[in-house]
Amino acid sequence: MADLAYYLRISNHLAGNLDIKSALRSVKSEIDRILQVDHLDVCLIDDKGYWNTSYEVGLRTSWSRTRAPVEVSPVRDILRGECDSLLTGNALEDPRYVFEGADCGPIIRHEMRSRVNVAMKVLGRTIGALNCSSRKPDFYDEQALEQVRNIADILAPYFYALRANEQTRREAIMRAELQAREEGLRLGALSLTDALELERQRIGMDLHDQTLADMTRISRELERCKTVKDIEALRGNLQICIQGLREIIDTSIPSLLELFGFQHAVRTHLERAVGADQDIEIDVRDFSDGLIDDLPQTKRIALFRIAQEAINNAVRHADASSILVEIECREGLHLRIRDNGASASALETKKASGGLTHMRTRARLIAAQFDIRCSEGTEISVCLPVSECPNRKVSA
Repeated sequence: MADLAYYLRISNHLAGNLDIKSALRSVKSEIDRILQVDHLDVCLIDDKGYWNTSYEVGLRTSWSRTRAPVEVSPVRDILRGECDSLLTGNALEDPRYVFEGADCGPIIRHEMRSRVNVAMKVLGRTIGALNCSSRKPDFYDEQALEQVRNIADILAPYFYALRANEQTRREAIMRAELQAREEGLRLGALSLTDALELERQRIGMDLHDQTLADMTRISRELERCKTVKDIEALRGNLQICIQGLREIIDTSIPSLLELFGFQHAVRTHLERAVGADQDIEIDVRDFSDGLIDDLPQTKRIALFRIAQEAINNAVRHADASSILVEIECREGLHLRIRDNGASASALETKKASGGLTHMRTRARLIAAQFDIRCSEGTEISVCLPVSECPNRKVSA
């Protein structure tokens, strides 16, 4: 009769608990009244029966820290449905618990000699095992086995429902995170579309204001040419017009990137952005052994555009005396653009802040992490995770 009262209290304690860990903690004291235990844990298997997850009270062991294959569990015979219970007076020497490859470290480390293990079943199907352990040898008997069976019958349906609830909650969280990522990508694509439209407008204005005006002027001069000297002067003006057109084309299509690689293209843009009249120390260093050039075209161009924007910000807004671009492989592919200019002014202007937004958007669209640090200058950092990098060795 006393045991019956304890069983009823176990049922009462379960009510109101919304997760397995808290439910197990809430019944521990009542189980101790029925059966003395040094360690109590519940193993629950997944729907396919390949993995088990442990929840424990009493001793803290490695069992509850990670999922483990059913095949290495000390109670695998129960989890595989080969038996309904196990009882031992010394698990340290029992081959059912200690076998080659077994995850039996906690048994040996904490000297869990006496063990009683019972299958937890719902509608006749084993969903896990209830496991009670004592450091004392030969501590449990057949009566203890029957008591643990009764406790398992009470816990099984409740824990089964809690696990189903946890799985539903995890799936809901995963769906929400996926939707958030998709929405972020959608907004990023819209933002980038707007940026590209502005870029097309800028190119059109450059062609109209510069190249078209130059060509019109040359055409008029051509009509007035009368001497060889006039033709030579016209040829010089035409070369200037061609060079201007090449610069516009290089801005819209990074041909240097395709022909000579990322490092050369960035260095060329850096030299053009700085110009010969500015006293700015510049350098581009590739510690990746050219890994960045093995990236898919979309990722490589996105990184190049980010580098362009960061360099332009440093030259136009930061009043820097040094600009350094570095490419490095360490737990992913890192691109860093550093300057020693006035970081505050680099971020305050409308154009600079808009450029930062475009850089963040481009990074997000290629699944890269974007960071900015402002301390004694500005550092723009973009990191592609290892999963996004080509199949070449990346330093750990």
